This record gives sequence, structure tokens and C-alpha cells, in this order.
Amino acid sequence: MASARGSWTGGSLRARSFLKPHHVSTAVFHPAWIPPSLDPSIERLKRFRVIAGAVASIGVYTVLEGGFDVTELLENALTASAVLLFLTPLTVGVMLFVWRRTGTVSQLRTPLLNSLKLLLLFIGCVVALVLLVQTTNGSGNPLVILGVGLTMMWMLIFVANGAVRVSGNFFGTAAVHRCLPALLATVTSWLMAIPDLVTGDLHGLSLTMGIVFILGAPVTVTAIALAETGRLKRRYGIRLGTHPSSLPPVPGPVPPAPPTGLPHVPPQGNAYGHPRPPAPGGNPYAPGPGGNPYAPGSVFLPVCARPGREPLRAPAAAVPSCRGTRTALFFFFDRRGRE
Repeated sequence: MASARGSWTGGSLRARSFLKPHHVSTAVFHPAWIPPSLDPSIERLKRFRVIAGAVASIGVYTVLEGGFDVTELLENALTASAVLLFLTPLTVGVMLFVWRRTGTVSQLRTPLLNSLKLLLLFIGCVVALVLLVQTTNGSGNPLVILGVGLTMMWMLIFVANGAVRVSGNFFGTAAVHRCLPALLATVTSWLMAIPDLVTGDLHGLSLTMGIVFILGAPVTVTAIALAETGRLKRRYGIRLGTHPSSLPPVPGPVPPAPPTGLPHVPPQGNAYGHPRPPAPGGNPYAPGPGGNPYAPGSVFLPVCARPGREPLRAPAAAVPSCRGTRTALFFFFDRRGRE
């Protein structure tokens, strides 16, 4: 999957794309091999959770503690990356142990390796950004500050947007199992909150506000995760405890609804009109070519179309359609009786 050329970014990156770090970050940290979400409503809840978590992290852990500090924010990101590096493989390993009854690990080798690559890539970018910040702050050379500073600003946008992406897809673990992102988000949020609850570190807030902010994140994430896994189970039959190879096939995209109106209906008109103009002289019931009423191409007209029930002839193309088998039989016996 990721080893094929262009399969990681889907071929969406160009040389000019690097002028926009958020575009590059989206292509790198939300690769093409990550399956799309099955439920748009859950995807909206994930976005709300990511935005709320970012606001809480910047507001509580930096602003309320004594002013905005980029270095402290990056240190917190580095700590969170270390936790993810330990916790994510551990949680996935536990689930592989649970799935061993219905499948093998070799069946999931490719998506597992891709998720691990994405995790290591994000952590490496966070470490590189921290090193760039330290280099810029510790250097006294204006040229170094200018060059490294521009690179640092590009990397800051790149990593910040990447953090939003990996928070939504959780390192592409949905390619392994659809329920894994919800499980990993729940475990990670509680693991990050428990140390603060145990140590009593309320980050300068009152007891009530500190508990609300500390427990707000894991409780919200858990509620969203339960809603997501519940919908996956009810609508698609996807269960967390079942090996991905034993799950039912995921339905494809729903085809778009047909457009309104009736474009397939032929133009309306007189269904019993003549398909061609009447013969010269204005008589639509004139004999066939050569004046022979029994020439090929001439047939009897329906009785209802013959004034006085005279046995007139007309070209086949000018005859209205008969109204069923009984009318045809009536013509036949009527002709035999007249003969």
C-alpha cells in the first residue's frame, strides 16, 4: 500500500505545494491508504473533539498558567508523543491478542506497518521542530536565526496541522480496524488525565474548574468513542472484538439520486397521428403504389376508421395501430363474410 509509488500521498503533492505547509501536512499525515469514514456524523463529532482539545490545551496548559509559551507547548507535545509511542503499540498488541481466535497477525501486516510509519513520522517531526526552536533561541548569528527561523515557522504550521490530522485518524489505525481509532483515543485521553488527578496538579485552576477541565477531555472522548463504535456495530456489523478479516464487507458508496424531472420520457404529441404526410390529393386512405389495393404494403383499415364499412385500402405506414387480437380476428371474419 504505502510502498507503491504515490500511494502514500495519492500523487497530490507538487513542487509548488511545499509553499503551503498545511497542504503538505494534510497529504503526509492523512495518507491515501486511510479508508474514508463510514459515518459523516461521527466525523463531525471527531472534529469537535479535536477543536475542543486544542482550545483546552492552549488555554489551560499555557495561557492560564502564566502566558503563552511556545517552548512549553512544544515540550507538552514532545511528552504526548512519547506517551503515544509507548501506548499505541501496546494497545494494538492487546487487540491483536484478542483477535488471535478469529484471524492472524500476518493478515494485518501491511496496515500495521503503515500505521507505525505514520506514528514514527509524526514523532520525528515533533522532535525536529523542538530542535529547531532550541537552535533559534540559542543562536546569536542573525543569518542562522533568519534561515532556521523561517524553517521553524514552516515546520510549526506543518506539525500543528499534522497534530489535528493524526488526532482525527489516530495514525491511520482505521486501516487495521474501524474501531481502533475510537479505542486508542479513549485510552490515551484517560492516561493523560489520570496523572493530573493522582498528583492533584490542577494547572493553577480552582478545584472545581480543574476537575472539570481535566475530566472533560476523557469523558467527551469516551462518549464520542462509544457513539462511534455503537453505530459501527448497529449499522455495519463491525465489532471491536472481531478480527478485521472476519468482519462483514463494508458497503460501497451510495450512488447519487437520479435527477428530478423525466428526461427519459419521449416528447408528447398525438399518438394516433399519421407518421408521414397524407398522400397527394388529401386522401390518407388512397391505394398503394400503382393503384392496386392489393399491392404489397397495403392492409385493411379498422372498421372504426372506414365510413360506411367500405373495404378501403391504405399504405401500411398510414394505418393506426389496432387495439388487440380481437379486433384483428373481427377484420378476418368480416373479410371472409364479404367474399
